[in-house]
Amino acid sequence: MTITPKSFYRVRFNHCDPMGHLNNSAYIDYFINGREDHLKYEYDIDLADFARKGLAWVVSEHEIKYLRSANYNEQVCIHSTLIGLSTYQLIVEMVMYDEKEEQIKAIMWSSFIPISTETGRRHEHSQVFMDFATQVLNHTIDYKQGMKARIAQLKSQTTEK
Repeated sequence: MTITPKSFYRVRFNHCDPMGHLNNSAYIDYFINGREDHLKYEYDIDLADFARKGLAWVVSEHEIKYLRSANYNEQVCIHSTLIGLSTYQLIVEMVMYDEKEEQIKAIMWSSFIPISTETGRRHEHSQVFMDFATQVLNHTIDYKQGMKARIAQLKSQTTEK
């Protein structure tokens, strides 16, 4: 099972500013869409199926760092991985690279809270879900050290200086 799935996306004109740079808010859309694709195609998890069964996740926090611009018509690669897990929370890391995966464009850590779609209130993850999530939890990333340390780690693994 892939712990850090990846997928490629083309930066679209309507997501860019007049200088051809991906708008800051659009990075979040690319990251979230990438993660949704990873869930569906790598883990056969369809978020709509969970919602129909009464469970959904809402974002409680995003931490994002922009390191290099993504530009119009550029092919980017998005990696995502689960870096934190509890019965009431998921923390997911998403990293955008250039097409060759040599330069980091941005990194985002997102915290998701499970909720009941019937009540709209926090709902704990089932044991079945926890068993699955434990299998894909990336133990090589210690998010408690902070994003600055993580960026340094990622840069040491690329051609970035």
